[in-house]
Amino acid sequence: MTRKPIQTSIRILLADDHTLVRRGLRLVLESQPDLRVVAEAGDGREALELALREGIDVAILDVAMPRLTGLQVAWELHRQRPQVRCLMLSMHDNEQFFFEALRAGACGYVRKVDVDDELVEACRAVARGEPFFYPEGVSALVRKYVEAAREGRLLADDPLTTRETEVVKLIAEGHTTREIAALLGISEHTVDRHRANVAEKLGLRDRVALTRYAIRRGLVQP
Repeated sequence: MTRKPIQTSIRILLADDHTLVRRGLRLVLESQPDLRVVAEAGDGREALELALREGIDVAILDVAMPRLTGLQVAWELHRQRPQVRCLMLSMHDNEQFFFEALRAGACGYVRKVDVDDELVEACRAVARGEPFFYPEGVSALVRKYVEAAREGRLLADDPLTTRETEVVKLIAEGHTTREIAALLGISEHTVDRHRANVAEKLGLRDRVALTRYAIRRGLVQP
């Protein structure tokens, strides 16, 4: 009987829109014999395409990226490739981003200021299927959950579809309907339909309100 080859390294997708950041992260990761960066992406759309196409064990995703955020990529990977473990990176100590990452199915969350000390350990942990969160994030998670449970208000599911969320993100970034249509490869009429659906679901009908919602969701940075 033919034996399957033993995988000796963790295959990593590294996604960040800053080339110098990716270069530094790659140096940290590949200094370890069991970690191997097999793909890099400079935006969320590219990251999702690579993660769906390549044999990836761990996707390291910057929370804030062009085209699709790391949170949106994590949502899609959790839906389409649940075996890929998502590890979120953020330069901000932002509880909202942390909670959105959990909702998106991320297994880990590391602040960029802690990368040198925590990234390697985090990659190994999530590859084993174990969660890895920074200490303040764990404390916030417990505190928020206890508060919500006491008050009978746990986080509700987002009513928007993936495409509607993409449209909201691009609107908040200041893109016009024509630009959004070109970026997403859809018609302007379809963009308007998605925007109308968002308005109906959320009751948000102007760009300012949509931008505030996008910031709360972690789709764009304040």
